[in-house]
Amino acid sequence: MNVRNCKKCGRLFNYVSGLPICQICREELEKKFVEVKEYIREHKISGVTEVAEACDVDVRQIRQWVREERLEFSEDSTVGIDCEGCGTMIRSGRFCERCKNSMAKEFGDSIKKPEAPKPAAKKNPKDNPKMRFLSE
Repeated sequence: MNVRNCKKCGRLFNYVSGLPICQICREELEKKFVEVKEYIREHKISGVTEVAEACDVDVRQIRQWVREERLEFSEDSTVGIDCEGCGTMIRSGRFCERCKNSMAKEFGDSIKKPEAPKPAAKKNPKDNPKMRFLSE
């Protein structure tokens, strides 16, 4: 059993996977996410700091949700986050499409494709080193 202290409240909890926070804090965080999502639906042109202040959420948490692709900046928004590969401004996720395609190509090239087995050369029965008997 993996027991840890919650990063938010300090309670002990049984850690399974994901964020190192307890179930209670996880549920509170999910409620905040729903609140942020509703605020964004009502105020479509809001910036990250405005949303963070209105919903009492840390700006870093909103950016984390954007990186996880749970939130996305609108097409006409002047606000975005930087691609972790090249630094281009993107609306959601960690990488721009160009970097994603480049990584996919590199991963594909790094995997060796199995080669077809070469057919075995046919042996001449006369070359066989076994003993032969001559008939009279």
